[in-house]
Amino acid sequence: MTDRLYYHDSFLYDFDAEVHSVLETPRPALVLDRTAFYPTSGGQIHDTGWLAPENSAVKFRVTEVADAENGHVIHYLEAPIKDVQPGTRIHGQIDSARRRDHMQQHSAQHVLSAAFLRLFNMPTVSFHMADDYCSIDLQIDDLDTPALSPDQIESAERLANEIVLENRPVDIRFVTRDEATSLGLRKLPPADRNQLRLVDIHDFDLTACGGTHVAHTGQIASLLLRKTEKVRHGYRVEFVAGLRAVATARRDFSTLTATAALFSSHIYDLPEQARKSLDEIKSLRKQHEQSLDDLAAAQAATLLAETPATSGRKIILRTFADRDLAYIKLLAQKLTRQSSSIALLASGSPQPALVFAQSAGQPYDMAALLKKTIAPFGGRGGGSKDLAQGGLPQSTDLAAVLTAAAESLSL
Repeated sequence: MTDRLYYHDSFLYDFDAEVHSVLETPRPALVLDRTAFYPTSGGQIHDTGWLAPENSAVKFRVTEVADAENGHVIHYLEAPIKDVQPGTRIHGQIDSARRRDHMQQHSAQHVLSAAFLRLFNMPTVSFHMADDYCSIDLQIDDLDTPALSPDQIESAERLANEIVLENRPVDIRFVTRDEATSLGLRKLPPADRNQLRLVDIHDFDLTACGGTHVAHTGQIASLLLRKTEKVRHGYRVEFVAGLRAVATARRDFSTLTATAALFSSHIYDLPEQARKSLDEIKSLRKQHEQSLDDLAAAQAATLLAETPATSGRKIILRTFADRDLAYIKLLAQKLTRQSSSIALLASGSPQPALVFAQSAGQPYDMAALLKKTIAPFGGRGGGSKDLAQGGLPQSTDLAAVLTAAAESLSL
């Protein structure tokens, strides 16, 4: 079993160890007798860093660290291993910036989970740490509640940051499970081990945890809640802490500033500016739709007036190079509202498309006609007996396609 040095000192970035075993499949990896590398577990992602054999200039990049079922810690390497055997002395170096970030995020999670529990009796049931954000899932008894209220979110965030500001000690100690049951832990882990490692945020939170943590809450620096969403058993709260919070706030501010410049306004006026723009867009869209409807109605009247009837039906064939599928479909509907008319229309923008339509009561099947027409070109489409639409390749001669379709009606 690997001796886990990070259990006792989360700020240990360099250490010496001995190779226990060398693994080559499925990926090159080393197992050491002792390590400061944290393996992915408990919601916290793994450390990265380097391993360097004694008296060698070669350094192996550690890209992932994982727990093995036998209690060992496996260090997966970027490149195949050379000249390393069991018993080789090796020096380990943790990526300290990544480790400090993980300590800030995980410690912030303890503070935030305790804040939600103290203020609203919402226990944390799971924790997830990603590369750019973290989240906790809160158990809520009243699942009919539509969402966490802004006041609840701000209150939990405020309390958590107050604990950070107070720079409370964060102590690590080991106890037996029997001892732990009488200490009032926020969460007692499953009964699969007798000795528990406790993380104690002075007079605020006590819980069993194997992760890496800061020594004082002030080292978390800051904590920022980002968003909430309803999940199966409660609500998920996303947050960032420490330098992640600073980087996120800077990115948010830069984005808001650039957006505000587009409106020539202050960032705090953006919601109102956005609402005004959306209202204007909706109004313009309605005007545009009405204009297209009026145009289609006028064009349909013109086409019907200038098209003579054949065998008691008016057959309209037209290709529109600068109109899209939505418009020719609207036009086809206008044309076929009158009895005894058939519309075979084509659009060239942005992709070649066809719309075949007929007035109700006509004897043809537009969907069958469309499929028969586009099949030789590899086109796709479908519809009903009276209205069908489909697409064609760019190089298709649309006028010729419509002519062939009209001829196949045997009129």
